[in-house]
Amino acid sequence: MTDPVIHLHDLHKIYVVSERESGILAALQSLLHRETENVPAVDGISFDLNAGEVVGFLGPNGAGKTTTLKMLSGLLHPTAGDGTVLGYVPWKREKEFLRRITLVMGQRNQLVWDIPALDSFELNRAIYRIPAPDYQRMLSELTDLLELGPLLRKPVRNLSLGERMKCEIAAALLHRPQVVFLDEPTIGLDVTMQRRIRTFLSEYNRRYGATILLTSHYMADVEALCRRVIVIHHGRLLFDGDLSDLVQRFTAHKTIVVRLADCQTDLHSYGDVVSCDEGSFTLRVPKAQTAHVTERLLADLPVIDLLVEDPPIEEVIERVFEQGAP
Repeated sequence: MTDPVIHLHDLHKIYVVSERESGILAALQSLLHRETENVPAVDGISFDLNAGEVVGFLGPNGAGKTTTLKMLSGLLHPTAGDGTVLGYVPWKREKEFLRRITLVMGQRNQLVWDIPALDSFELNRAIYRIPAPDYQRMLSELTDLLELGPLLRKPVRNLSLGERMKCEIAAALLHRPQVVFLDEPTIGLDVTMQRRIRTFLSEYNRRYGATILLTSHYMADVEALCRRVIVIHHGRLLFDGDLSDLVQRFTAHKTIVVRLADCQTDLHSYGDVVSCDEGSFTLRVPKAQTAHVTERLLADLPVIDLLVEDPPIEEVIERVFEQGAP
């Protein structure tokens, strides 16, 4: 059995935060005696990722996702615990390790604002010491996959958010990293651009077998790219497994969408009516009663169309946070 590409064991990160009351007197007193509080951002996380996996790393704001990614990429030292990425200890920041990973943060820029993206790409080529033929080959592939042709020679400040994000991702992947950490890569993008980014990431994973750890508040990203999800809350691991298992474990109901010829029908006797729009009703029913309710609907009513599905993944994630660790 091969070793995992990413291995974390009992990882902790505690921030020491200063506290004081407002006002000049409190400020002066804090010079002599400073009150502090230990705030655990990551509280004993353990997991392994294998080569080629694309894993969703989920949690609310403040759960510890970005802190974990920063430790995995070597930007932060943990307070306790251990971990390896590609066999290296990330926070030692060895050159060979840094050549084989990348971190893309949707709210941080690496491209120089006033020059064309192509010039920033050249800078990355020099930093990573990418041979010219390899650089040209990878640049050509990324330009094709992300449709960068018209963008490369424009100053970055003249690009839209979506165009800039595509160039940011390309810049981060020019050295063809084996491990990719993505922190909200589609934040703020429109639906079309989100879809293009997802398609590209899937293709990059398929072509190069890269291991990808993705955080996102857009559940469409997770559903499209990830079979496995890791859920954390208050720095603790709540769930690690298949996305389908998460849905099964934390939902007690199914959603039935039924379209009727008669728009005036009252369906409250069949289940909880979530919404009604021009003859299309959405019902929430207990899992165990789904088959029986479906049979009744088809027998009793003039059904044009009927669909049974799991609740939206957003609802499932909220239920995980409410219930805590299973």
